[in-house]
Amino acid sequence: MSSQTVVSPSRSSTISFTLAYSTLTSITFSAVASAPTPIYRLYQVILGLTPLTVTLIFAVYSFTMIGAFLTLARLSDFVGRKPMILAALGLNAVALALFLFAGSAEALLAARAAQGVATGIALATLGATIADTAPLASPTLNSVTAFIGLTAGSLLAGALVAYAPWPTRLVFGLLLAVTIVEMAALFFIRETAPRKPGAWSVLRPNLAVPAAALGPMIRLFPLTLSGWALGGFYLSLMPSLVVAATGIHSPLLGAAVVSALTLTGGVSALASRRLEATAAVRFSALMLSVGIVLTLFAIETGSPVGMFLGTIVAGVGFGPSYGASLRTLLPLATVRERAGLLSAYFVESYLAFALPAVFAGLAAQRFGLVRTALVYGSALVVCAVATLLIETSVGRAPRTTR
Repeated sequence: MSSQTVVSPSRSSTISFTLAYSTLTSITFSAVASAPTPIYRLYQVILGLTPLTVTLIFAVYSFTMIGAFLTLARLSDFVGRKPMILAALGLNAVALALFLFAGSAEALLAARAAQGVATGIALATLGATIADTAPLASPTLNSVTAFIGLTAGSLLAGALVAYAPWPTRLVFGLLLAVTIVEMAALFFIRETAPRKPGAWSVLRPNLAVPAAALGPMIRLFPLTLSGWALGGFYLSLMPSLVVAATGIHSPLLGAAVVSALTLTGGVSALASRRLEATAAVRFSALMLSVGIVLTLFAIETGSPVGMFLGTIVAGVGFGPSYGASLRTLLPLATVRERAGLLSAYFVESYLAFALPAVFAGLAAQRFGLVRTALVYGSALVVCAVATLLIETSVGRAPRTTR
C-alpha cells in the first residue's frame, strides 16, 4: 500500500513565490556587486584616485566576502533563512547608501566592505533557499544567477553613466529602491529552514581540504587563477583599460566589454553543465587561453571590436571553469568534508579574484595600464596553457603505466 503527499495549491504557490524571490534577489546582489565597475573611472577623475586605490576598493569586497563565507554564511542552517536574508538586505542597503553619498576613497572602501559581507551572507543563504525549494533545478539556478546579475549591474550602470544625470549616484539609488522592495517582500516568502541549536559552532572558520582532494585542487589551481583573476581584472580595471587602449571615453563601451565576459560566461556555464568534468576543465582552459590572446592583440592594436570579440571567446572558457573544478573536487570529499572543501575553494578563488587585480593596480601606476594589462594577460595565458598540459599528462598517465 502506498501513500502520496498532496501539496495544496496555496502551499505550492508559496513555494513558487519563495523560489522566484530567492532567484531574483540573488541576481540583485550580484548586480549591486558589479554596478560600481563602470563608475570607477569617474571616481578616479572626480576624487583623484590612483589605479591602486581603485583596485583596493574593488578587492576589499572579496576579503570581507571571504570572512562572511567562513563564518556568517552558514548561520541560516541554525537561525533560519529569512533572518539571514533580512540581515544581508539590510547591510546591502547600508552599502548602497554609502555609495550614494560617497565623497572619498574611505567611504567607497566602507561601502565595498559592507557589500562583501552582505553578499557573502546572501549568496550562501539564498542559494540554500533555492536548493530547499527546487532541489533538482538549484545547481543550474545557482550557477547562472551570478552571471545574470553581474551582466545586468554592469550594463545598467554603464548606460546610466553615459546617458542619465547623477552618474555616480543614480544606479545606487535605483538599486537601493529595489533592495527596500525586496526587504518588504521577504515577509511573504516561506521559511524553509527551521531553527535548531548549534549556531555558535559555525562561527568558527572551517578550512579543511580532504587528502583525496588536495592533489587535484593543486593541479586545478592554474585554471582557478586564470579564470578568477581574469574576472577580477575586468570588474576593476577593464573600463579604464578600454579608454587607455582605444581612446574611446564612452562608459557604456567599457561596461559592454565587461558584460561580454559575464554574459558569455553565464551562457557557456549553462550550456556545458552536462559536460564531463575533465573535458570541461580542458575546454575551459583552451577557450580562456585563446580568448585572452585575442584580447591582448586587440589591446596592442587599440581595437575595441577585437577586445569585445576576444572577451567573448574568453568568456566561453570563463563560465564553465568554476563548475568544472567543483565537479572534479566534490566527489572526492565525504558528506562531512564538503563544507570545509567548499570553504577552502572559495577562499582560494576570491583571493585569486582580488590579489592579482591589486598587484595590477600597483603596477599600472609605474608602467601604465596598457603595458600592465599585456603582462597580466600573458601570465593568465601561461596558467591556462599549464592546465591543458597538466590535464593532458594526467589523462595519459593510466594508459602508460601497468
